[in-house]
Amino acid sequence: MKIAILGAGYVGLVSGACFAEFGVQVALVDKDASKIAALREGRIPIYEPGLDKLVADNVRDGRLTFPDTLEDAMEGVEAVFLAVGTPSRRGDGHADLTYVFTAAEQVARAATRPLTLVTKSTVPVGTGRRLIELVRPINPDITVASNPEFLREGAAIGDFMRPDRVVLGTEDNEHGQRALETLRRLYRPLYLIETPIVATSLETAEIIKYAANSFLAMKISFINEVADLCEAAGADVHDVARGIGLDGRIGRKFLHPGPGYGGSCFPKDTLAFARTAVDLGTPLRLVETTIAVNDARKEDMARRVIAAMGGDVRGKRIAVLGLAFKPETDDIRDAPSLVVLPALAAAGASVVAYDPQSMGFARQAYPASTEFAPSAMAALADADAAVLLTEWNEFRALPPDRLKAVMRGDVFCDFRNVYDRKSMIEAGFKYTSIGRP
Repeated sequence: MKIAILGAGYVGLVSGACFAEFGVQVALVDKDASKIAALREGRIPIYEPGLDKLVADNVRDGRLTFPDTLEDAMEGVEAVFLAVGTPSRRGDGHADLTYVFTAAEQVARAATRPLTLVTKSTVPVGTGRRLIELVRPINPDITVASNPEFLREGAAIGDFMRPDRVVLGTEDNEHGQRALETLRRLYRPLYLIETPIVATSLETAEIIKYAANSFLAMKISFINEVADLCEAAGADVHDVARGIGLDGRIGRKFLHPGPGYGGSCFPKDTLAFARTAVDLGTPLRLVETTIAVNDARKEDMARRVIAAMGGDVRGKRIAVLGLAFKPETDDIRDAPSLVVLPALAAAGASVVAYDPQSMGFARQAYPASTEFAPSAMAALADADAAVLLTEWNEFRALPPDRLKAVMRGDVFCDFRNVYDRKSMIEAGFKYTSIGRP
């Protein structure tokens, strides 16, 4: 079986490499010629554990190729996946579908045989129907389907190879049946491990993606607000999270307090979901509140640092450990650090930062005054305060007494609750964490 994927970004590259691992012939194209050139040379533009080897293995075996043009990729394909960006539209927060519609039209004009056009990109409900209206007059032999991705950055390969479920949205007619048969053959390796396949309508599949991300975002904002309550009441949020997470109806995942969610999905998807709901006359008040709580959460982290420093950080050297929105990724999009670092700099602090993977991106995103250190210990050297924003494993391994020895000051703001409170206090720190007494 042969497919093409438009968009060599995070979703397209991971999906393409994993489909190739299934034995599918995958042609991955992108409008950015430099990205395709880099991939041909074996250079991976993103950090995702295991992805470099997976790409290299399938390129070597001839299952994964990077053609120059869409036309070169289209020969003999049975399905074309759209994995292009759907960023938040400036001004109103809706998903910008410009890239999706442009790519779909290009596919329709380049197609030389019947094929299935599949949206892998996250798109609002109704997009599939609009794609049908766009491509069917150009090429009546194209079917349209929705196959949303549920890949966690840092664990994407495992999520693709052993997913909780696969969602296939198609039309309820002959076109849809043809598309469903194509996608079932494509995902046959997952049938063999009894992966649940949710075959449904286009509209339902599109809502499933947004509803899933919004629900997870709500869990994060919920536990963050509970953490504030625990601090005020003298309770421990970790025990609360465990106590409610052991209830099978709630579950333990996404109940970890912190500085707020970020990344490429939750911020833009919750916003687009809320905007779409308003347009359809059914506002999602819980999602709207989740967005507001998360925005305020990031701002509050900077205020907490300033408060821990006695209300004034002017002239103080503050080390920030972790810039990516989560560990095992280099993604800084909508990360809490993008709010915290500028706020500290604006308050007069001298900020020095370190992250194991995102330093290349970081140099373009933070205030020009930000200093970037080559290691965690270098960042902490002579710092008046330290702020931990991302829970990389290498930070967990740093002994409290060693941290204290290299720092000038004694303030440590642990916004991921990585360290044992008692050990930090015994090491001489004025220790601040989230949701713990």
